[in-house]
Amino acid sequence: MKLETMKELLLDELQDLYSAETQITKALPKMAKASSGADLKEAFESHLAETEGHVQRLETIFKHLKESPKGKTCEGMKGLLKEGDERIKEGGEPEVLDAGLISAAQRVEHYEIAAYGSARTYAELLGELDVVKLLEKTLEEEKAADQKLTKVAKKVNVKAQAA
Repeated sequence: MKLETMKELLLDELQDLYSAETQITKALPKMAKASSGADLKEAFESHLAETEGHVQRLETIFKHLKESPKGKTCEGMKGLLKEGDERIKEGGEPEVLDAGLISAAQRVEHYEIAAYGSARTYAELLGELDVVKLLEKTLEEEKAADQKLTKVAKKVNVKAQAA
C-alpha cells in the first residue's frame, strides 16, 4: 500500500503493532512454559497480562480513529518470535535456555519500543492527543518489561555461565 499521508502512516504502524501484539499473546505462554527459572516464568506471565492490555488499548485507539485494526501481518514480529520458538525447540541446559529466551524476548521488546515510539510521534504530529496518551502508556510498559528482563538476565546469565 502506498502511503501518502502521515495519517495513513500512523494507521499502518498501528495495524502492524496490533498484529505484533496479537502474535506475542500466543508466544508468551510458550516462553513461560519453556523457562525453568521462577523469576523468568513470572516475567513472561505478567507481561502476557500487560500485552493483552496493549491489544485492548490498540482496539480503543482504532475505535477513536474509526478504523479497523485488521489487515496487516507484522512480518518483523513473526520473524522475531520464530527465532524464540527455534530457541525453545533446540533445548539445552535449563539456565542456558533461559538466557537465550531472555535475549529473544528483549529483541521483541526493543522492536515494540521502536514501533510505539514512532507511532506516538506520528500521533503527536497529527494532534491526536488521546492516542498519544494511550501509546505513551504502552511505551512505558514496554520499557519497564525490558528493564525487568535485564534484571532477571543478570542472575540467569551468571547461572548459565556456570552450567
